[in-house]
Amino acid sequence: MENLINKINNFFSNFEALASLLFRFVIAIAFLIHGLNKFPLPPQGLIEYFDLSPVLASFVAISEVSAGVALIVGGFIKNPYGNLITRLAGFTIFIMMINIFAIAHSDWFITTKLFTSEQIFLFIGGLYFLIKGNRS
Repeated sequence: MENLINKINNFFSNFEALASLLFRFVIAIAFLIHGLNKFPLPPQGLIEYFDLSPVLASFVAISEVSAGVALIVGGFIKNPYGNLITRLAGFTIFIMMINIFAIAHSDWFITTKLFTSEQIFLFIGGLYFLIKGNRS
């Protein structure tokens, strides 16, 4: 039995870097899609629904796209700068998701709606890359 467990562990250890890469791309693409859906600038939906100024609404859209791009680019730069870019992207996502929870979904705190939404996974993804950087 122990031999089987070791074989399974050895098999999946070959895919550890791939798992981080897939997670990176999924979080980045989600942010790119959310941000690009707010174009052209200024995003009227944010202005009307949340009563944001055109400048703030545009900043939100640009930040979402920038965080997605930075998360992808940071993963391909294998030096301290890539690590910093990844952490900055994670920080941006983390801060944006906190604000999204506080402003757009304040009624979700500690409910099943929170834990069944994609937003909790984006939040955790941002926190993951903020803490972990490029280390796989």
